Amino acid sequence: MKRSFYFILTISTLILWSSCRKDFDFEPSQGALTFSKDTVYLDTVFTNIGSSTYNLKVYNRSNKDILIPTLRLSQGQASHYRLNVDGMSGKEFQDVELLAKDSMYIFIETTFDIQSVVTANNQFLYTDIIEFDSGSNYQKVDLVTLVKDAVFIYPNRDAQGVVETLTFDVDGDGIDDETNVQGRFLTDAELTFTKEKPYVIYGYAAVGENKTLTIDAGARVHFHANSGLLITNNASLKVNGQYSPDQSTMANEVVFESDRLEPFFDNIPGQWGTIWLFQGSKENNINFATIKNATIGILSENNPTTAIPKLTIKNSKIYNSSNFGILGRATSITAENVVLNNAGQSAFAGTYGGTYNFSHCTIANYWTNSFRQFPALYLNNYLILEDDTIVTNALSAANFNNCIIYGNDNPEFLVEEEEGSGFNFKFTNNLIKFNDPNNKFASDPNYGFDNVALYGNVVFNQDPDFMDTAKNKLNIGQESAAINVIGNNPFSNAVPFDILNVSRTAAPDLGAYQHVVFEE
Repeated sequence: MKRSFYFILTISTLILWSSCRKDFDFEPSQGALTFSKDTVYLDTVFTNIGSSTYNLKVYNRSNKDILIPTLRLSQGQASHYRLNVDGMSGKEFQDVELLAKDSMYIFIETTFDIQSVVTANNQFLYTDIIEFDSGSNYQKVDLVTLVKDAVFIYPNRDAQGVVETLTFDVDGDGIDDETNVQGRFLTDAELTFTKEKPYVIYGYAAVGENKTLTIDAGARVHFHANSGLLITNNASLKVNGQYSPDQSTMANEVVFESDRLEPFFDNIPGQWGTIWLFQGSKENNINFATIKNATIGILSENNPTTAIPKLTIKNSKIYNSSNFGILGRATSITAENVVLNNAGQSAFAGTYGGTYNFSHCTIANYWTNSFRQFPALYLNNYLILEDDTIVTNALSAANFNNCIIYGNDNPEFLVEEEEGSGFNFKFTNNLIKFNDPNNKFASDPNYGFDNVALYGNVVFNQDPDFMDTAKNKLNIGQESAAINVIGNNPFSNAVPFDILNVSRTAAPDLGAYQHVVFEE
């Protein structure tokens, strides 16, 4: 009974106290607001693509509840910015309440059509102002956005709004295993990408039979979610990047990345699909390219025994792939001075056989986003079908010469052979992370490291001394175990310059980079 009486008395007191409060009387602002920043930079966006949402925090540090008589964008309804103030969307607001010693968020977005203005260098600096009150109480916060023009490539829609799709027989065998992806074939006029404007691709941009997509040095190719390039039967991709002396800008390299340009998205994996070298595509060449933040950087399928490799990739970097950096399926790939890092599964996987020749490559995996099932480098000669049937295909060759194969897991290379087809590989002059403390692989002859037919001059488990794996800087320092351990040899003579155009013929180091002295 006493507890019930006390509860009723307490509630009655609270109600009485609340009904007598006078501190909900709001006074006009006196121009003493403070802000979390005096300028909100909305980073870079493409024309007609909405920005991320940015925020501004507004503080009332006084002891009085205030009304902000007007809160508006300087350009009013004509502004290309949009505001959300305390849950209300708009561009102009009146009598905005802000309690004493309290704060509120203003959320800001923009979408801008660069075609509406005359621009220089295909970009435009768009600005506006958030104005608080007027007269002697006037305060402001500046808004700034860099808007870039671009060439947009996207699939068509029919009258019902259905997006155009591409349909393909996955392996070209005529069996009912078709795949459908949103996208369209590039027209002949679209088969050369230049550096004049960035390219923004929605869906898959496909290269038709007997056509070649040429991408010039300095071009920038951006992909929306679930988008990519698709190189079809008898078609080719030629990426003609060049060495960039200024590595901070990579001005001459070709860059493939997502269409989100804000810094937050700079290193987020899986933002777009893949560069898909389909069954029957041929003589694809990639030189001086950076491929980042894809699901699979490059997917190369079939054609394992062509006289000219299906893919030749040189002087290129593939980072932050949510599944694989390069995934080969019964295909043929030649790689020189290639750097791979941060993949949700393997940095490089050669599956279902094929032919692979890698020289002076850095195949690393320092993935930290989640558990990964596979090592940095994975090879097999089989495929497991949906009914659990295992089919094999010859691994005709898998040669890794003068490479670094390393990562934050153990072991960082794995070879899995299924009887029924050939399984040919060799590691020559490599630094490899492979530690088998429990002798799990001791009985497998493919891990007979004394077998010179499989392993020649391999250094195990020594520090490569990478510059900064978290930032995908795989340069090696002066403490690296990869320095000048191989002497002069034909593999280095065939690749006489490293990925930074430094000569390596006199004293070649392993991997894609010659060593440097790191700055403190």
